[in-house]
Amino acid sequence: MKVYDYSTKSAQERLRRIMERGSDYSARDYRQVEAILKDVRRNKDRAVEKYTQRFDAPTLTAERFRVTAGEIREAGRQVEARFRRALSRAIRQIEKFHQAQQERSWINTDRPGVVVGQQVTPVDSAGIYVPGARGGETPLVSTVLMGAAPARQAGVPKIVMVTPPRKDGSVNPHLLVAADKAGVSEIYKVGSAWAIAALAYGTETIPKVDMIAGPGNKFVVLAKKMLSGRVGIDIIAGPSEILIVADHTAEPRYLAADLLSQAEHDALASAVLLTPVRQIAERTAREVSAQLSALSRRETAEKALTAYGGIFVVDTMETALSIANRYAPEHLELQVDNPFACLGGIRHAGAVFLGRYTPEPIGDYVAGPNHTLPTGGCARFASALSTSHFLKKTSLVYYSREALRAEAGDAMQLAGIEGLGAHANAIRVRLEGD
Repeated sequence: MKVYDYSTKSAQERLRRIMERGSDYSARDYRQVEAILKDVRRNKDRAVEKYTQRFDAPTLTAERFRVTAGEIREAGRQVEARFRRALSRAIRQIEKFHQAQQERSWINTDRPGVVVGQQVTPVDSAGIYVPGARGGETPLVSTVLMGAAPARQAGVPKIVMVTPPRKDGSVNPHLLVAADKAGVSEIYKVGSAWAIAALAYGTETIPKVDMIAGPGNKFVVLAKKMLSGRVGIDIIAGPSEILIVADHTAEPRYLAADLLSQAEHDALASAVLLTPVRQIAERTAREVSAQLSALSRRETAEKALTAYGGIFVVDTMETALSIANRYAPEHLELQVDNPFACLGGIRHAGAVFLGRYTPEPIGDYVAGPNHTLPTGGCARFASALSTSHFLKKTSLVYYSREALRAEAGDAMQLAGIEGLGAHANAIRVRLEGD
C-alpha cells in the first residue's frame, strides 16, 4: 500500500476517488435485469428454471427448488460439532442484540377526547437472499444469520430464504443447518436476479414475500432496486469498505490485517488508514506487503488495494475524524488510545469498532450487531439492517364529537388554503349533522 501525505493535492484527489468510487451499472446491465424480471413475472417457474439450468445447476427442475426436510436432516449429519457450537454462539448473540431493537405500539391521550398512537406490526413474510459464494464452496453462513435474526425478532411469521444451488442442484450443508437453526421457514435453490423476481412476484413454487433483505452481485442489487416499491427492500449495498483511524498506540500488524480483511472481499473493496503518525503509516504499509503474500485471495486483495486503497498521514486526529465523517464508511475502526473519547466526534458510519482488540471481522460473525451495512457514503442517511426493516408503523386516530368540534375550525381553515373543499366538507357535515 502506498503512503500519502494528506496535505498534498494528489493525496486528496486519491482519497476523493476512493470515496466516490460507488457502483456503476451500465445501460446493458439494466436491460438484462429488466428482461429477467419481465420473464419471471410472465412465465414464473418456467423462467426461473431456465435461468437456473443455464447458470447454476443444469439438471435442477422447479419440482426440486424447495429444500426438503430430508435434505436438512442430511445436512445436519454432514457438519461438525465445532461448527454447531460456533453457530449457536453467533445466533444467541445476534438474536439478543436484535431483540433489544424491538419497537412497541403506543397510545397517547393527552388531549381530551382524542386518541392518537402508532401500531407496530411485522410484515407477513420476508425473503432473505444469500449469495452463492464460489459455487457454494465458501458458504456465507453469517449472511443467513444477519438476515433471519432481525426478521425473527421482529415477529415475521414466514421467513423464506433463496440461495443459488451448486452445480449438482444441492446447497452447502452449512447453509442449510444455519437456516434451520435461525428459524427460516422455507429454503429455495434459486439465485441472482431471477430469485429476487420470484420473491417479488411469486411463482407456482416460490411464494411472494413483502420484504427482501440480503446482499448480492450487481444483478441482485439491480433487481432489488428496480423492484423497490412493489416489495420492500433493506438497503442498496455496494462494495465493502473499511476506514481505520489510528494514533501512536496502534499496532501496525493489526492495522494491516484489518485492511486486508476487507480488501479480500472483491476488487472493488476499499481499505483506508488515516493516522497523524508517519511511523505508524510506514510500518503498516510494510506489514500489508508481508501479510498479503500469505493470503489465499491475494490477487483480489492486490487489485482492491491498488485501485481503492491508501494510507494517509494527516496533521491531527481532528482532521482524521473530520475525513471519517465525510467518508461515512461502512466499517470504521478507531484504533486509538481512548476510542470512546473519539466516539462523540463520529456522526456518520455504518458500524464503529472501538479499540485495538475489536477487529471488524468479529462484528461479521459473533459480536451481535448486523453486518449488513450502508456503503458508498450512505451511512449519512441510512442504517444497518435491523428489526425496523421488517416492521410497519400504522398511525391510529380517534376523535370524540366534542374533540372534533374543538379542532374542526383550524382543520377546515388549512383545507381551504390548500383548495381542498371536499376535505373541509367531510368535517363540516359532521358539525351540521349533530
